[in-house]
Amino acid sequence: MAEQYIVGVAGVIAFLLGFVFLVRSWGLSKLKRAASMEFPKENCVNKNGNGEGEGEAVGTTEIIIVGAGVAGAALAYSLGKDGCQVQVIERDLNALNRFAGELLMPGGYLKLIELGLVDCVDEIDAQQILGYTLNKDGKEALISFSLEKFQSHVVGRTFHNGRFVQRLRKKAASLHNVSLEQGTVTSLLEENGIVKGVHYKDKSGQLLTAYAPLTIVCDGCFSNLRRSHCHSKVDIPSYFVGFILTNCKLPKEKYGALILADPSPILFYPISSTEIRCLVDVPSQNLPSVSNGEMAHYLKTLVAPKVLPEL
Repeated sequence: MAEQYIVGVAGVIAFLLGFVFLVRSWGLSKLKRAASMEFPKENCVNKNGNGEGEGEAVGTTEIIIVGAGVAGAALAYSLGKDGCQVQVIERDLNALNRFAGELLMPGGYLKLIELGLVDCVDEIDAQQILGYTLNKDGKEALISFSLEKFQSHVVGRTFHNGRFVQRLRKKAASLHNVSLEQGTVTSLLEENGIVKGVHYKDKSGQLLTAYAPLTIVCDGCFSNLRRSHCHSKVDIPSYFVGFILTNCKLPKEKYGALILADPSPILFYPISSTEIRCLVDVPSQNLPSVSNGEMAHYLKTLVAPKVLPEL
């Protein structure tokens, strides 16, 4: 049963995402040096309802992180553990319903252990995954992760992305020197080509300005802030359509399934003990409409006949 449709850019292939965080001692030392730069006393958080430059000074911080997704929340926790004062500004602190980043590769799981974040895959009904079955023209091949050198708990994990991100945020916010705030960053604060902070609106809509020697933008692939600094053209040749199946089983336990079909691949993997995610690549820049039934017709006529009998 298809319970929901979600549409996303196919350039981010969720099932291949392994979250690798390269926050090493070399990088942290550079962050420390940046955070130790001297700023004038007025470089703190200013509150002002009319957006003008003066306001009440309410605090200072060393590092601002825009966005509290996988990267932003994990980075905030790592920098906080290292002793940095970190302010995280996230547009929406609720658990998001999205299908990007639902599979954590074994290498990502090892990185969570290294960062002290491995408990973030607990209590979210995450499922262990050992690899994929590859299906084409009625033939099947088993592709397993190379895990012979690791302990039995080092495997892939699949889950609801929103649940995982909420655990990461909770872990970051547990540190006394990390503040997590809901707000929408409207622009970077720049002076002579140097970013000195951000302008943002808090949950109530009040305009604020936060200053820090270092600002890190981690607000996702649709970032407006990135567009103001990068101008490379992005081609979108196709989209992924995602929906959730219930009350069915994959061909092999603890393995996802990849069907190499015409006109595009179809992916299946568990995201909880009762749910299986299906992703269908739609090779077009004009996506069939969900509201008028075009999407359902496309899936039923072009995709469903290619799906494995078990599903």
